[in-house]
Amino acid sequence: ASDDIIAGNVSKHAVLPPGYCGQLKKGHLIFDACFESGNLGRVDHITEFEYDLFIRPDTCNPRFRVWFNFTVENVKESQ
Repeated sequence: ASDDIIAGNVSKHAVLPPGYCGQLKKGHLIFDACFESGNLGRVDHITEFEYDLFIRPDTCNPRFRVWFNFTVENVKESQ
């Protein structure tokens, strides 16, 4: 649920369309923030071209989210 506290970073997390249960395909994005200064806590699939990203609060000031540091893999052309 969107009210959940985001405690850690996503780690090589494949974000699939809701209800999809087949093999991972090109275009099913893989997000990773499991590295120093990574701060992506959760990703929700909206459409093939739209995702909601939940950034963890900054370590020393939880009111702010100053940077966005994560990687994305498995994109397809024109995505």
